Amino acid sequence: MRYTALHADPAPRLAPVPAQPETMDLREPAHRVSPRARTMWLVADLLQVAVVTSLLVVLAVLWQPLGSRWWVVVALVALDLLAAVLVPVWRYRVHRWEATGSAVYTQRGWWVREQRIAPMTRVQTVDLAEGALARLFGLASVTVTTASAAGALSIDGLDRDVARRLVADLTRQADAVAGDAT
Repeated sequence: MRYTALHADPAPRLAPVPAQPETMDLREPAHRVSPRARTMWLVADLLQVAVVTSLLVVLAVLWQPLGSRWWVVVALVALDLLAAVLVPVWRYRVHRWEATGSAVYTQRGWWVREQRIAPMTRVQTVDLAEGALARLFGLASVTVTTASAAGALSIDGLDRDVARRLVADLTRQADAVAGDAT
């Protein structure tokens, strides 16, 4: 009988990866949210300023030792107003989204920028949400839940019709992709 030694190939080779029509790379997504989102975010921030200002004034009136230090309340309200005016503009410049046949891309944040890619193979659910304020402006949000520890991707401030088409398209694309989204 003849015996042959079994040994592993010293340089294992990986099978070539088939070329995909679309590549997933971390880049700035192509589409901006609706310009009306700036106004919606401004109104939401101003409502928040009104609530905070009311609470500060009530606390200042009830807290007698404040005395002549009303400038603290005025300064806090002024800073809050400044942020309410500037943040929506900044947010609009940063918030972007894109959906391709292979992935959903999002970019969001105003102080810290977050870019995310969710491959279609990982998409579990696609949700549409229209809050009361968003409905007034004809806007909606799309949330793409994935099999990721980082959580869902959210695209806020989309035109209502664009959001509905996006949900339908993403649902159709995710359903067409083989796999179980895990």
